[in-house]
Amino acid sequence: MQPDPSPRGALHDPRHNRLIAALPGDERARWEPLLEYIEMPLGQVLYESGVQQRYVYFPTTAIVSLLYVMENGASAEIAITGNEGVVGVSLFMGGESTPSRGVVQCAGHGFRLPARAIKEAITRTPVLSLLLRYVQALITQMAQTAACNRHHSVDQQLCRWLLLSLDRLDGNEIAMTQELIANMLGVRREGVTESALKLQKAKLIRYARGHITVLDRPALESRSCECYAVVKKEYDRLLSEGQRH
Repeated sequence: MQPDPSPRGALHDPRHNRLIAALPGDERARWEPLLEYIEMPLGQVLYESGVQQRYVYFPTTAIVSLLYVMENGASAEIAITGNEGVVGVSLFMGGESTPSRGVVQCAGHGFRLPARAIKEAITRTPVLSLLLRYVQALITQMAQTAACNRHHSVDQQLCRWLLLSLDRLDGNEIAMTQELIANMLGVRREGVTESALKLQKAKLIRYARGHITVLDRPALESRSCECYAVVKKEYDRLLSEGQRH
């Protein structure tokens, strides 16, 4: 049986998360009674820094930002997770908690699995292998984000962020204010505004009332730094390998 491609199907079918879809059929059957369908509204905090996590989350139509928050309240995004992955990797990596915060950056839906269920599941080799491949891809994204924030312009960072977000959404529109993007990137809002105006002037995007519409994705990719391509290639390689297995 293939996932229902309709919008309703994307909401209620856990196989619209790539990790769940890559599970062997017998393993997915074990998970189905335990997976809880949830709404993921904008700004919802899925876990706080240092707090023991109770669930792992598998977004289907939402995007979650993993943020590192400083003592003064300033924050910077270290990675994003959407329908390609899982939020709460510290639960099955043995850490129970993490110094980062998980916040819904694009509202949508997903599923959650209790901590005890994911801990029991990773005792089986196919699940452990799949999740470790995902963690490797996530580490690549975090490392590339750190390098990008240090060495590349705000213009390039914005292009990278838009492209990574689009990969995790249906369509070409992102609901996000410039202030929120600035918080994600850890830069001043004025810098994001200036970069967004450049992209809009070049007719790559259209921005209005907190909604960004990408008009020319190939051109956006050409203006981005190499960081987007590195991250995308690693996710595609590792998760495609998981689906083959």
